[in-house]
Amino acid sequence: MSRWFVYLVLCQDRSLYCGIANNIERRIAEHNAGTGAKYIVPARRPVKCAWKRAVNGKSTALKLEYWIKRRDSATKTAIVQGATRIVITRTGEFKLVQP
Repeated sequence: MSRWFVYLVLCQDRSLYCGIANNIERRIAEHNAGTGAKYIVPARRPVKCAWKRAVNGKSTALKLEYWIKRRDSATKTAIVQGATRIVITRTGEFKLVQP
């Protein structure tokens, strides 16, 4: 199974963007070059990686990305700051827990 990453980047306007990649450094460079996600317009660049999580397989990465994108900005900020973390249960569900 291949290793993928789910990541949150901090944009210049202090917003957080969630994405997936199998090579984070390359993906961040693409975002900063303007060839990444359409969300990261010039006013939001440059971006820097604020949080990342390695997962097994693209399918899990896509599911976790979708789950994170449905959280509010306060929850995403708490994840970045380490005030809460994401646990993947045995059934493959995601859950927030306090460290």
